[in-house]
Amino acid sequence: MKRVVMTVLALSVSGALMAATPKFDGARISADVRELASDAYEGRSPATAGETKTIEFLSKQFAAAGLQPGGDLQDGKRLWTQAVPLLKGDIVGTPQLALHQGQKTLPLEQGKQIAVRAAMNGADKVAISKAPLVFLGYGVKAPEKNWDDFKGVDLKGKIAVVLINDPDFETGQGDFDGKGMTYYGRWTYKYEEAARQGALGVLIVHETAPASYGWATVAGSNTNTMFDVVRDDPAGSHPLLEGWIQRDLAVDLFRSAGLDFEALKKQAQQRDFTAVPLTGASLDANYAVKTEVITSHNVAARLEGSTHPDETVVYSAHWDHIGVGEPDARGDRIFNGALDNASGTAALIELARGYAKAPKPERSVLFLAVTAEEKGLLGSEYYATHPLYPLEKTVAVINMDGMAPFSPSRDFGIYGSARFELLDQLKDVAQRWDIRYTPDPKPEAGLFFRSDHFPFAKRGVPALSWSAGQDWVDGGVAAGKKASDDYTAKRYHQQGDEWQPDWKFAGAARDLEVLYTLGNELANSRDWPNWDAAEAFRTVRDQSAAQRR
Repeated sequence: MKRVVMTVLALSVSGALMAATPKFDGARISADVRELASDAYEGRSPATAGETKTIEFLSKQFAAAGLQPGGDLQDGKRLWTQAVPLLKGDIVGTPQLALHQGQKTLPLEQGKQIAVRAAMNGADKVAISKAPLVFLGYGVKAPEKNWDDFKGVDLKGKIAVVLINDPDFETGQGDFDGKGMTYYGRWTYKYEEAARQGALGVLIVHETAPASYGWATVAGSNTNTMFDVVRDDPAGSHPLLEGWIQRDLAVDLFRSAGLDFEALKKQAQQRDFTAVPLTGASLDANYAVKTEVITSHNVAARLEGSTHPDETVVYSAHWDHIGVGEPDARGDRIFNGALDNASGTAALIELARGYAKAPKPERSVLFLAVTAEEKGLLGSEYYATHPLYPLEKTVAVINMDGMAPFSPSRDFGIYGSARFELLDQLKDVAQRWDIRYTPDPKPEAGLFFRSDHFPFAKRGVPALSWSAGQDWVDGGVAAGKKASDDYTAKRYHQQGDEWQPDWKFAGAARDLEVLYTLGNELANSRDWPNWDAAEAFRTVRDQSAAQRR
């Protein structure tokens, strides 16, 4: 009943609340994006001069807004930062890669037919000679679904070749949420499970539709510096070789082994699929790997609550991007990351400015700019396992990853399709701006697992990532979809993600009014939103319910 009462009260005073909502400045957001995405920040990779500049800029802006440092304690005082130890890995020189197909040897060029990552299992060298290849379908072991692609196969000394996404992707029907990607469909899972099953290496077959991005994104993301959290047993989560191959190469590879790629893909969608050796096919891979433990940083700014300072509403965005890599066709080596995610970081700063000028909320509000999202959500993962403020008393996490640089939309979404009260409350708030909710149009992309709300969600904290809609006020769905498709094809995780002079961020400025209102209402209530009873995260959250009474 409390949830219904809160909604009715909120709707009855919506006019007054909207009048009291701070107005956010799109031009100021654009200026901050232009700064953070400039070449001077060198693509904002962790543990670089670009990180140092980013932290200095963020700390200065949060201080100017009137917030207090909310990071690590040092001599009894909070810093602006939380130290995040990470394992950093780089391939030294050019990797030597080749496929053997019967009597033929096919040299492979890094970033072209194949993209291998720096080894993160603790090895300082990858030295693989004629390792046999075996097709493992989707590389899934899901006991609760009675599904095991690894049954009857010994992977010691072998390279597993696996498909991206879930077995349901092609048909939209089955045990894995139909078109909606489960965590079993994520590339991170496929590496982890193969390591648990003893594989020497894993090659994921790239296809644009099930991956939800093109090969340029794969190459840009996987051939640069790698990072991971510092693990006690890194080989338990990482095989020696981790990489991707182009679909055309896979088709030829299967053909040379007397196999049909599409036919085997269909077989892999069935529970009774068993591993298929790629007879006569093997892989050579030789390259040195330099690893070191470095310290990156989350940036944390805090507005202390007036009545319940020990309870926290979190807004988050990742400040990092890919850094400097191989040159593109224009000779550009810097991955500037303007939309991804200088826009979310700039929006976080602008939101903090609005909060600092408004009446102080009863609960505390934390503005958290996290590191190493592009390396596997590592900054948010570290915070979620080493929280500055207890997760049990964290009301909600509202994450911003890519904010609208153009027109406002008539709709909004979130990453993924989870069911929880925080989304219901967001829908209620958005209606006051005549913004409707549109479910994730690409559930197969697995976006729920690809942004910084996820490490909080899997530990029970209600958390979402805001997604601007595609039904633009100026141009409708056609304009919104065109811009989204263009970005995915030409800029996402590519050097072309640069600040544009026509970015007014009118959409982001309007969206911040909605996100401010959601967080502010939570920060001035005794409400503790929860997950739907059918969501796995509900059980985790309920285990700490006594601490929220």
